[in-house]
Amino acid sequence: MHDFVVVGAGPAGARFARRAAESGSDVLAFEQGTVGEPLACSGHVSTDIWEFTPEGARDDLLQNEVYGARFHLGGADSRAYEFYKDEVVSNVIDRVGLDRTLAEAARAAGADLREHHTVVGVTEHRDHVAVDVRGPEGVETHRAKMVAGCDGPRSRVRRELNLPEPEELLHGVLGFDEEPDHQDFVDVHLTVPSFFAWRIPRGEAGVEYGLGMAADSEDVRERFDDLVAEYGAEVHRRCSGLIPVGPPKRVTGRRSFLVGDAAAQTKPFTGGGIRYGMTAADHAVREIDPDDPGTLGDYERAWRDDLRTDIRLGKAVRTGYSLPTPVQRAGMAMFEGEIGVHMDRPTTLFSREQLRAMLSR
Repeated sequence: MHDFVVVGAGPAGARFARRAAESGSDVLAFEQGTVGEPLACSGHVSTDIWEFTPEGARDDLLQNEVYGARFHLGGADSRAYEFYKDEVVSNVIDRVGLDRTLAEAARAAGADLREHHTVVGVTEHRDHVAVDVRGPEGVETHRAKMVAGCDGPRSRVRRELNLPEPEELLHGVLGFDEEPDHQDFVDVHLTVPSFFAWRIPRGEAGVEYGLGMAADSEDVRERFDDLVAEYGAEVHRRCSGLIPVGPPKRVTGRRSFLVGDAAAQTKPFTGGGIRYGMTAADHAVREIDPDDPGTLGDYERAWRDDLRTDIRLGKAVRTGYSLPTPVQRAGMAMFEGEIGVHMDRPTTLFSREQLRAMLSR
C-alpha cells in the first residue's frame, strides 16, 4: 500500500512526486512513455522556473534570455508594438531537458518513478485506490491511499473517476527552425481566432514557432504553415498537443486529485501551465494527508486561493485578442513601452512596478 500513486511525470507530476517523497511519503509514479517525449509544450517560461528545479539546472537548461515582446496585429512584416523591461523578463529553456531534470530530482528524493507504464484503470474504494498499469511485464494492479492525476489534458485519471472536464481544449502546434537566433524579443501575433501565434528565439538551439486555436478548427496547420512562410523559415521538426483552459469546478474525488494540465491549471491568455501546475503540486503536498481524505478539500481551497485571481484576469486579457482591430491598435499604442508586469501574473497589471513604468515613459 503506497501513500500516493502519481500518474504522469511531466513538471506537475514530477514536482509532486519529489516534494511528497521529501516529506516522507511512499510515492510510486508512472509515465506512459519516456519522460519528456513527445514534446508538446513551449519552452518559453518565466524566470521563476528556477525556484522549482535542482541546483545547477539553469546552467544545463537555459537557451536564451528574453527582455520583451513585439505584438503584431498582422503578419511578420506588420507594425510591431514593443513591450519590454530593462531586466530579463523570461527564459527560453530546453523543454525536454526540464522534464527529465525534474523526474531525476523526484527519483533522487526517493520516489519510485517508472517509465513505459500506461495506466489503464483507476478505481476508488472506501480505504484505498486501485490503479491498473500495463508495463513491460504485463498488467499489474497497485494500491495506494491516494492517486494524483498529473496526466495531461486528456487525463485518464479524470475520465476513469468521472471528474469534471476543463472548460475548453485548444489545439497547439509547434515547429522548430534549426537556424540559431540570439534575439532577446519574442514575437506575438494576434491573428488567430480566439488565441494567438508566436515566434521564440532559442539562441543556438534555433527558433520555436507556435500557434494555438480551438481544438475543432480545421485550418490549424494551414495557419501555422502561413506563419512559418511569412518568416521565410524552414521547419524541420513539428509536434502538436492539446491546451486545456479553464479549471473545472472540482479537481478532487474521494481519494483522488488532479494537478497541472489534468486540472487545467494553466494561464488562459497563453496556455502555459508549467509554473501554475508546479505551484498547485506544492499546495497538494502541503495540504493532502494520504490518511485523511478530508484534506482533499484543503487542497482545492489552497490552490484556488493562490491562482484564482490570476486565472480570472488572464481570461479578461484573452478577450482582448478578439477585439476589433482598431480597438486593439489603440490599446497597444497606449500601453506600448516599458512594463512592470510579470508574465505569469496578470495581477501585476495593477502593481506599483507597472504604474511606475507607465509614468516613466
